[in-house]
Amino acid sequence: MEAEIRAIEEREAKYGQKMIEVKVRFWTDSIAETKGNIEPKRAWSSGVVRIQRNPNHGITPGSPIPFNSLMDLTAKIEKLLIQQGITLLPSRVMRKYMPYNKTKD
Repeated sequence: MEAEIRAIEEREAKYGQKMIEVKVRFWTDSIAETKGNIEPKRAWSSGVVRIQRNPNHGITPGSPIPFNSLMDLTAKIEKLLIQQGITLLPSRVMRKYMPYNKTKD
């Protein structure tokens, strides 16, 4: 059975609106001994990922997705992209070892 090819609409985008931006934030609470203080350049290996608003891509941010370790981080980024309906295409380097079909889905 052949996969149905869906046409993807192209849009013009201004500078700063072309990229899809994912923000990673690490928790820093309860590291310093004094409440309300921080220890510079120190954070827990957990936090949240969220996606930045981008009307050109039709992206509206939802609730942040928490992660509990660096090993968990990529899975949470993947979950975020799936929630937004974002499709990642393999880069030139990945195409060396991963098949790439140019048809748009």
